[in-house]
Amino acid sequence: MPRVLVLGGYGVFGSRAAERLLRDSSIEVVIAGRSKTQAALATERFATELKHRISSAQLDATLLSADDLRRLGVSVVINTVGPYQAQNYRVAEAAIAAGVHYVDLADARAFVTGIRALDAAAKRAGVLVVSGASTVPALAASVIDDLLPRFKSIDALTYGISPGNSFDPGAATVQSIIAAVGQPFTTLVDGRMQTVHGWQSLTRHRFADKALGTRILGACDVPDLDLFPARYPTLRTQRFVAGVEVKAFHLGLYALSWLVRFGLVRNAGRLGRPLMRAKQQLGFLGSDRGAMFVELAGTDAITGAPLTITWELAAYQSHGPYVPATPAVILTKRLTAGALATHGAMPCLGLMTRADFFAEIADLDIRQTVL
Repeated sequence: MPRVLVLGGYGVFGSRAAERLLRDSSIEVVIAGRSKTQAALATERFATELKHRISSAQLDATLLSADDLRRLGVSVVINTVGPYQAQNYRVAEAAIAAGVHYVDLADARAFVTGIRALDAAAKRAGVLVVSGASTVPALAASVIDDLLPRFKSIDALTYGISPGNSFDPGAATVQSIIAAVGQPFTTLVDGRMQTVHGWQSLTRHRFADKALGTRILGACDVPDLDLFPARYPTLRTQRFVAGVEVKAFHLGLYALSWLVRFGLVRNAGRLGRPLMRAKQQLGFLGSDRGAMFVELAGTDAITGAPLTITWELAAYQSHGPYVPATPAVILTKRLTAGALATHGAMPCLGLMTRADFFAEIADLDIRQTVL
C-alpha cells in the first residue's frame, strides 16, 4: 500500500488534503509537522476506523532529509507548510534524493516559477516535482484551458478569490497575506508588465449567485502573473485580485497598504496575529460562503465577434478550504495509482482538468456556473 506524507497535515489545508486522501482505501497517510502533539491529535481524529492506514511523525520541514523519507517509506510528499515566500527547496530536494514524488500548495511567485531549477535532478531520479498544486495556478489554469476553445484569442483575464468570513486561515497564510499588503509587484497591462501594489487597485465583483453578493477585491501577487503570459501568448492584460468577505475588513487592509507605501508601517507582517484575533472575535460577521471567479475576454472562435465568458465557483458550508487542497490530492492519487508518468520539476499547469477537480469534490457543497 503506497504511503503519502502530508507535511503540515494538522493545518488548515493539510488536514483537508489528508482527509480526502483517506477516502481512497488504497492509500496510507502519514501526518507530520513540527509539533509531535498536534500531529498525533490529528491522527487520532482520523483514526477511528482507519488505524491501519494512518500514522503520525514529528518532522521539521526546514530540517527534513532524504533519510527521513526513506525511513518512513513514503512514495509521495505533499508539502502544505507555508509561508513559501521565504522558503528554499529543501523538502523538494530531499524528496528527489530519496526517489520520492513531491507536490506543494505554494502560491509564492518566485517559489513556484523557480521550481524548474530542479527539473534535471527530478528527471534523473525519475520523480515528479510539482509546485502550485492549489487554487492558483492549478485550478485557475484548468478553468482557462477548458474555456479556451471557445475563443479565437483571449486578450484580457481578470480573476480572483474571496473566502467566507468563517474561514480561519493558519498563521502562515495570514503572515503571507499581511506581508504582501502595499508591496509592489508587476502584472501584464496593455501588453507590458506594469507595477501595482498589494491590496490596492480596488474593484468589485457581483457574483451571479445572490447569496455571495458583491465582494470588494484588490490586486494580489501570484505565480500566474509570470506563468500565464507565456502559456496564453495573446493575453495583453492580466489581473488577479483577492478579498475578504466583510467589506470593512477589506477596506482596513486597503488603508494599511497606503501606510506601507508611505513608509509609516515598515513590517506589516507583524500585525498578522493581532489582526487575525480581531477577525476571530468578529466571526459572527459575514458567512461560510467562499467564492472564486475567472473572467475571460477576447474574440469568438466562430464569429470573430467580441466574447466575454465568466466562470464562478461558490463554496458553501465552510467547504471553501477544500478548494486549495484538492489539486494536490488529485495529483497524489494519480501518482500512487501509477496513472501519472510525467517526470521533472514544474509549476502545476496542465496536470489536471476542471472536470477532474469537480469529480474529486462532487460530495462537497461547491458549485460552479459559466456565464
